[in-house]
Order: sequence, then C-alpha cells, then structure tokens
Amino acid sequence: MRWINAYMRRHKVGIFMYLIFGTVFAVVIYLYQLPMEPAVYAIGLCLVIAVIVLMVDSVRYHKKVEELEWQLEAVKNGTEKLPEPEDEIEKIYQMFLENAQIERIRQVGEIIQEKAEVTDYFTLWTHQIKTPIAAMHLLLQQEMDTQGLPSAQEPYSEEGAAGNEWGTETEFLSIEQYYAQKREIEAELFKIEQYVDMVLQYLRLNSSIHDFVLQEYELDPIIRQAVRKYAPMFIRKNLTLHYTPLQVKTVTDEKWLVFVLEQILSNAIKYTSSGNIFIYMENGCLVIKDTGIGILPEDLPRVFDKGYTGYNGRSDKKASGIGLYLVQKILNKLGHKIMLESETGKGTKVRLLF
Repeated sequence: MRWINAYMRRHKVGIFMYLIFGTVFAVVIYLYQLPMEPAVYAIGLCLVIAVIVLMVDSVRYHKKVEELEWQLEAVKNGTEKLPEPEDEIEKIYQMFLENAQIERIRQVGEIIQEKAEVTDYFTLWTHQIKTPIAAMHLLLQQEMDTQGLPSAQEPYSEEGAAGNEWGTETEFLSIEQYYAQKREIEAELFKIEQYVDMVLQYLRLNSSIHDFVLQEYELDPIIRQAVRKYAPMFIRKNLTLHYTPLQVKTVTDEKWLVFVLEQILSNAIKYTSSGNIFIYMENGCLVIKDTGIGILPEDLPRVFDKGYTGYNGRSDKKASGIGLYLVQKILNKLGHKIMLESETGKGTKVRLLF
C-alpha cells in the first residue's frame, strides 16, 4: 500500500540504525564467544517490541494521512483544519501554511476589489455612452426635419421631389448623397450600440453576481425582439428573412437569450452578403440558418474560443472573437446547448437545444 511505503521511507533511518545495532551486538557476542542463548533472546525481545511500536506508530501515521487527505478536500470549501502538530517542525510548517493562506486571502481580496472597481467603471461607462448615441440619432432626425426632407421611413421618389425647391437633377443627386451618408452614419451608430451592449453583457457575465431569472417563456416574442433590432440590417443588405411564428415554450432567461439570438443573427447578417436567413424549429432545436460564406473546417472546433476570429474574422479585420464565446458561456449557465454546422460557400446552421 502507498502509505506503508511512505511510512517506511519516513522512518528508514531508525530502521537502519536498529539493524546496525543488532549486527554490532551479534558480532561482539561472536568475537567474545559469549553464550548465544541470552543474546538471541534479548535481540528477539527487542525485535518484538520494535515491531509492536512500529505497528502502533504506523496506524497513527495512517490515520494522520487520512485526516490530511480529508482536509485537502475541505480546502475547496474553506472548512479545512490542520491536526495538532506533534513536534516543532510540524508546528513551523503549519505556521508557514497559515501565513501563506493569510497572504493569499489578502491578495485575492485586492484582486476582487480591483475587478469590482473596473466592472463598476465600465458598467457606468456603457450606460453613459448610450446617452450621446441616442443624442446623435435625435440630431440626425432633427437635421432631416430642418432640411424639410422626408423621414427615413417614407420612400423617396424623384416625382415627389419635383414640386419642391430642391427638385433639380443636381440637387436630387446631393439629396441621394445625403441619404447615403445618413445610412452610413446610422450603420456605424448601430455597430457602436452593439459593441456597448457586448461590453455590458461581458461585464455582467463575469461578475460575481449573476441576474439570471429562469422561468417559462414563449420563444416567439423573444425571437421577434432580436429580429426587430436587426431589421434595418436586413433591409440595408437586402437579405430575406424566412420565419414563421413558433408556438413553443421553454424555461430560460429572456434578457440573456435575446442577447444570444442577437449575436447569432449579427454573425449571420455580417457574413451573408446576399441570400436568405431562416429561423425555424427542427427536432426540438431552434435553428438559425444562413446562406453566407460559411466557416472553414479547421476553424469550426475553435469558433467558441475566447478571442479566436478564424479566417473570416481576419478577413473582416473588425471581428473581436468575443461574440460566440459569450454565447456559449451564457447558454452553459442557462442549461442550454449550442451546435454549429457549416460548409464553406454554402452557409452556416446554428442549433440551440433548450
């Protein structure tokens, strides 16, 4: 047994000395031609006593090993308590461990405090940055109202502009340029909002307190929230969404699941230049499928790794490699699973199993 070997190694000096002494006694008795009977009797008696002492001491040693092994497991939940030291060396070792633990607790406390301060700062920042973003949206709309231009929701036509003072061909082209610039600004603002939301969710997910609220939800309203947010992107890229309302319920957290769906839709739209995006149920899974550029086979095993962008991300030069990492981490905490299939040039299929 392992502990017996350890005990023998621990007391090897004492055992070796006992054998040396027994040998010395036997040699001396032989050289002086003393009666062997009393000598053998004495040596045998000492041997019996030594065996008994070793057995008792080895049992104590075994119990101590078991206790320390149990305390080793107790360290994981902070209930460890070292046994009483038997000598000065064990006492010093225990003092060393206690001091090391105190220092470790102090350092961990400082790290937690620093992390909390950074989290609080960036949480405040993400909320504050949304104010100028909303103001920029408002300023864009006010600029259109001031110029007397139709709103973005109203279709513009050359015939409709003919009766206005800016209805000449040259001015019409400048208005087209204005709308193009406005669309570009709105697209960039949308990206800023995405990045801000991602930072906020990342901070919340990695904080010590999670606001997961699990209850039964209808999937259809959750999916519609994500689709509604990305509707302008569908229109801008001329993509067709195929979605039929689902009559499905699941136990999840609405806010976190909406974020997951938004990230998946964002990737589908980003890497689909033209074509279709499908959302449907298949074999108990929610499927989001696109007809985009797909993912290389060598990139598939690592798409959920933190910071990994793969070939598509390196080509895009703006991918962060955080989106799918957050998606998998959130789904793990919600008790859901994600499976991904892709074929280069034909598209990607994402399955969510609730």
